[in-house]
Amino acid sequence: MSEPPSAIEVSRLFKTYGGVAAVSDISFNVARGEIIGFLGPNGAGKSTTMRILTGYVPATSGSVKICGVPVATHADEIKRFIGYMPENNPLPEDMRVSEYMYFRGRLKEVPRRKLGPRIDEVLEICDLKRVRHKIIGQLSKGFRQRVGIAEAILAEPPVIIMDEPTIGLDPHQILIVRDLIAGLRGRMTVIISSHILPEIEMTCDRVLIINQGRVVAQGTPADLRREILGHSSYKLEVRGDLTALPGILTALQPTLRVTHQDEPDAAGFVALTLRADCDDELGEALLRALLARDYRVRALGRVHPTLEDVFLAATRRSWDSIAPRVPTAAERKPTIEPPASPG
Repeated sequence: MSEPPSAIEVSRLFKTYGGVAAVSDISFNVARGEIIGFLGPNGAGKSTTMRILTGYVPATSGSVKICGVPVATHADEIKRFIGYMPENNPLPEDMRVSEYMYFRGRLKEVPRRKLGPRIDEVLEICDLKRVRHKIIGQLSKGFRQRVGIAEAILAEPPVIIMDEPTIGLDPHQILIVRDLIAGLRGRMTVIISSHILPEIEMTCDRVLIINQGRVVAQGTPADLRREILGHSSYKLEVRGDLTALPGILTALQPTLRVTHQDEPDAAGFVALTLRADCDDELGEALLRALLARDYRVRALGRVHPTLEDVFLAATRRSWDSIAPRVPTAAERKPTIEPPASPG
């Protein structure tokens, strides 16, 4: 029996505005139940790509499929597969939470007999039961964001797309939204676009980084650290003969070196930053080598680069290596999807 198609399949996607490429040859797949972080600087093409995925904007060329269904030729059907939460969610200010959920449930064609229990369920999931009778315009930013998430998952679509779901929230609210999103893992496929990189790292299974309309890196945060940065750093607090230290380091790993050194403290310990141009784990071997030479070691630990470090390195590298281009006629012709038939 053949495996079901990926939740999202994007192949050779182009989108141009007046001859300027907003999206240029993007391809990626997202597995069912996976949570993906979608990152990029302003103007990188994130929002354009997400609008194409939802069917709101047509592609210039390329192929996009949601659950195996082409977006360009089945726009109405695609909307049943997607729950979309835009950055500035246009919630009605004068409706109560329960009224709005019922209204959206009917628009999403949730059967009437199932709608009441489903509304109760999503209000429970999103911790909104205590405000279900409140007017949306009177809610705080955090509650409004949760109403947006509840609306997105109401019809149990296989794909959820969220644009900046935690923007403007305080740390407590961010934690609640993070737990909500993590609770969808395995049940729904989620794409999150955000500038809050620690949230992406803690929530997502995999990360896509785009710049200048192209995918410049993708993988798990750990894989991207190895691929993009390709080095390891250590913090060391040591007392002993520092003149002999460079020889000990290069004997252990030829590229291991001191990149920063503080003045000795009152106890004679010196804080050092070490770097090796490889991702090998050197901490245990380094400790043994130092103790064998009678060094006193007060602290030794590996410095783990953040997703922000990876993001900055990947986008900086792409400025020089990537130039967006407009697809040629030959590229457009075989890959463009025909428009949906009327009716």
